Amino acid sequence: MPVIMPIYGTRPEAIKMAPIIAALQAAPEFECVVTVTGQHREMLDQVNELFGIFPDHDLDILEPGQTLAGIMTRTINGLDALFAESAPDAVVVQGDTTTSTAAAIAAFYRGIPVVHAEAGLRSGDLFSPFPEEANRKITSQIASLHLAPTSTSKANLIAEGVAEEDIVVTGNTVIDALLTTVGKRIPFTDPQLEELAASGRRVLLVTTHRRENQGEAMRGVGRALARIAAAEPDLVIVLPAHKNPVVREAVLPALEGLPNVVVTEPMAYGEFTRLLSLAHVVLTDSGGVQEEAPSLGKPVLVMRENTERPEAVVAGTVALIGTDEERIVTEVERLLHDAARFEAMANAVNPYGDGRAAARTAAAIAELLGLGERLSDFDPS
Repeated sequence: MPVIMPIYGTRPEAIKMAPIIAALQAAPEFECVVTVTGQHREMLDQVNELFGIFPDHDLDILEPGQTLAGIMTRTINGLDALFAESAPDAVVVQGDTTTSTAAAIAAFYRGIPVVHAEAGLRSGDLFSPFPEEANRKITSQIASLHLAPTSTSKANLIAEGVAEEDIVVTGNTVIDALLTTVGKRIPFTDPQLEELAASGRRVLLVTTHRRENQGEAMRGVGRALARIAAAEPDLVIVLPAHKNPVVREAVLPALEGLPNVVVTEPMAYGEFTRLLSLAHVVLTDSGGVQEEAPSLGKPVLVMRENTERPEAVVAGTVALIGTDEERIVTEVERLLHDAARFEAMANAVNPYGDGRAAARTAAAIAELLGLGERLSDFDPS
């Protein structure tokens, strides 16, 4: 029986890989051997626990103050030793993390086919987002099967010379994961959030962490949030604060003591999906949130100058606003008070998935190994 090895190391990968693992484990033609690197630790373990995933191998590479180069080298070395013991018939990597690219390289060096989930995303700027844009382009060069979430991603791959027959449009598995999780109504561990859920007050959910925004741009984000909080006393701003001290030192000082700002620790995925369902507007620089929020009818303002996920911009569910303090205030206020603008964004069609991306993924892998046929491509229309 062919062995398929999903490999991942961070919370975002775990969320998007969980439906794939479930589909592979349910497929009688495969043996699924789950491997984690531990690039993230606590947040990774939380997602695995939520979805009932018990890794077969854990490289546990996390080190204090780890660098991108350190993550890359420890992952390649650890996986190379693992592959030497028992080479899988294919590996599955997800997205654009250092773990995913390192795993793809380690597999390629051993002649193991690489399946790239969430393939073909492009911002057009090698340094934004950094290092993700480079990671995803490198992985595309060595993958045998490209699982593009949208037709736009497929077109990006074809433009770079990838053969069309090696691409399957699956939709994004984050929608599979979201739809599975949001209905569970996971309790909040923070009592402030339970009180907020019962209050019915409008919520501005904010997430920020991108490397390219760190520094003055994030200080401007903090100042913008303080201004919004002062102007909108009935609004509650909720900010799950990233653990990176550089992020906290930039954003949090401006928010201290504000009665309608709730700063929490990073949230487990189940709690975050519930908070997302409560939000009125989402302000973020995250990639995954751009995909998740539209599925719940939440307008998204993205604090970036470009995005590798342009489909939502075209569809109207997402607006790029950058990190300028004045523009953040203006755009949030506009969504809070312009009902037509809010309804247009909230009711636009989500271009990212229908909850069947994992099934298309498993079928595509079966076809790659000569064990079945792929399903029809995802089409949001």
